[in-house]
Amino acid sequence: MGSTHPREAHSIPPETMSAPEITIAPSLQSERLLKVLAPYSSIRIVTHDNPDPDAIAAGWGLHRLFEEHFDRPIEFVAGGAIVRAENRHLVELLGPPLRIVDRLFEDPETATVLVDCGLGTSNHLATRDRLRPVAVIDHHAILRAPADLAFADIRPSVAATATIAAAYLREQGIEPGVKLASAMLYAMRTETCGCETEHSELDRSIMLWLTEYAEPGLIAEIENAPLARAYFSDLVLALQGTQLFGETALCLLPKASGPETVGEVADLLIRCEGVSRVLCVVAIEDDLYVSVRTRRDDERAVDLLQKTLDGIGGGGGHTHRAGGKVVGITSGGRMSQSLEQQLQDRWLSACDEKIRRAKRLVGLREIVENL
Repeated sequence: MGSTHPREAHSIPPETMSAPEITIAPSLQSERLLKVLAPYSSIRIVTHDNPDPDAIAAGWGLHRLFEEHFDRPIEFVAGGAIVRAENRHLVELLGPPLRIVDRLFEDPETATVLVDCGLGTSNHLATRDRLRPVAVIDHHAILRAPADLAFADIRPSVAATATIAAAYLREQGIEPGVKLASAMLYAMRTETCGCETEHSELDRSIMLWLTEYAEPGLIAEIENAPLARAYFSDLVLALQGTQLFGETALCLLPKASGPETVGEVADLLIRCEGVSRVLCVVAIEDDLYVSVRTRRDDERAVDLLQKTLDGIGGGGGHTHRAGGKVVGITSGGRMSQSLEQQLQDRWLSACDEKIRRAKRLVGLREIVENL
């Protein structure tokens, strides 16, 4: 699944992870990756559906790396759509070599490289089209990498997958250029929400390196992308429909212009004074899209999400930002009353929230009086 939000990508629940070794293992990860890909006649980079800035920038960085080293076809693809205004503006302004496609086909001569998504997760084309990747580059915690995976570089300690891709470029002495560097810096900013405490030593080093090439004006333009009128309609519905149970917020959106809306709403609601955790849900066609946010001193968002969706759906993400999906549970894009109640009960139980009497974020009387 593409992240329902530009800063989140869904992963398998975090456990101990160990990257496998190949027969010849140079000290540089970029060298290892290039050796693994050398026998193939073409390379396919696959990222998660509805790609966010990190997925776009990281995949673009790998595309640049491979172009510099291989004289063969290289493609960068994802499923879904690019919905969020900032993400669309990034693509229009910077022009990454990304194609949105419906499906992929198996080719033994083509190496599939997963970026910003993991093995076995349902949020990308490689899983749905049953393609076996030869490499995975990601910053989400996943289960132990299988022994037969030729290359795995998975670093949960770094802020963004774009950091890893940028490190490869730096290792190989490849300058990213203005547009790619700007995309990578913006990706790192969105992945950390501007919070420096989430940056690792590598992130800080890469940020300094990218700053030499990036154009701050491009990043500012992306951050101030034009917003469609539907965005404001979604926002009004979200604010009207949000319920507060003590420090726990629940927003069941009756409709939205796209799945990424839940992430945008969750980002806004977690900033509300007195709110420590947020669940936002919307039904689109027959599926539910879910986003969870928590404050820094609260529970892990990914744990709350998985408890809430246990047995009905899946998802993953980060310590304070997570997203998930429940497939085929609604009818025609509408949540039944019983489903809404089930989601409420699951969420409050996952949060161990004792208060079960809801207060509206915006009171009905206030809404009616100002119509």
